[in-house]
Amino acid sequence: MKKQALITGATSGIGRATALRLAAAGYGIVATGRRAERLESLRREIEAAGGECRTLCFDVRSEEEVRRHLEPLEDMDLLVNNAGLAAGLEHIDQGDTRDWDAMIDTNVKGLLYVTRVVAAKMAARGAGHIVNIGSIAGTEPYENGAVYCASKHAVHALSQAMRADLLASGVKVTEIRPGMVETEFSCVRFHGDRQRADGVYEGVTPLRGEDIAEAIAWVAQLPAHMNVNDMVLMPAQQAGAYYTHRKK
Repeated sequence: MKKQALITGATSGIGRATALRLAAAGYGIVATGRRAERLESLRREIEAAGGECRTLCFDVRSEEEVRRHLEPLEDMDLLVNNAGLAAGLEHIDQGDTRDWDAMIDTNVKGLLYVTRVVAAKMAARGAGHIVNIGSIAGTEPYENGAVYCASKHAVHALSQAMRADLLASGVKVTEIRPGMVETEFSCVRFHGDRQRADGVYEGVTPLRGEDIAEAIAWVAQLPAHMNVNDMVLMPAQQAGAYYTHRKK
């Protein structure tokens, strides 16, 4: 029987790349997201390559929707908590509280809602692996990113606490914390301003969604006695939140 992987935020970027990579590794995929057309496109691509993919269109910010869609699922072998976003880039006294709500509700509460349902099934079975997609912002706060950084600090702390909570159950927990990854991330952060988003990566060869997917696939295939607690990935030109070498 194929192992099953549940991936949130699978309509673009890291989530989509992870679904494709894990399908290629032999997993049956359950892909979730808010954009039905993109989920359908992903399903067709995976199935055209000989894989298996189910799609669930819902918003992780709604506990009711999470429970309704995920509680009927059979046991998952791998959960990739990828759904997340940054919104806005202003000083704390100028931030838009709607952006704050979107980040906290998705990055923190959404992750918790999904994990609560799936982790209970994994713990009851005595096996499973949860991979949380964090960020270097989870340990390195930066100017204009207070709430986003706070949400990723929460993911970092939750990942460490989950590891402790699930230790006796046989469920693994891994946090992967990327630096610059060129996806829709910056375009979402700047509310569709493509020019401003492109400027984030100017002079840098950033990571791609496929790079993070490769890391997820690697930690997922490790033997049962081995767990990667925390993995930090950055472009070669980036050494931290404040250290980036931009080629002219």
